[in-house]
Amino acid sequence: QLQASGGGLVRPGGSLRLSCTTSGRPDVVRPFSRHNMAWFRQAPGKEREFVSAISYNGDERSYADSVRGRFTISRVNAKSTVYLQMNRLTPEDTAVYFCAQDSAYYKDYVATAIDDYDAWGQGTQVTVSS
Repeated sequence: QLQASGGGLVRPGGSLRLSCTTSGRPDVVRPFSRHNMAWFRQAPGKEREFVSAISYNGDERSYADSVRGRFTISRVNAKSTVYLQMNRLTPEDTAVYFCAQDSAYYKDYVATAIDDYDAWGQGTQVTVSS
């Protein structure tokens, strides 16, 4: 139900914007605007790690220390889409990036733990290399 896109190959210092949107029958897909959303990433040989999350209404955001100040998460509920703007990319940002949807709705805090998210996109590869 979640589809991520926007990954690619970029040089150090460059930028990318990832998008994640929901798809499927309206009577099956969970209402996007009710759920917090997040981005995680997984580098080769490493565990999946939290990158950023945003509340269902966009009022609250959370970032991993490693990306704070360089990445920006946002959402447009009318388009059922969440974005991750990534600037000043470094080789350490190379990973498969996954979008995820919190299992609860109208949650009053943004979670950073994987276990809070039960719907996942297929991942999009981001490679930062010269």
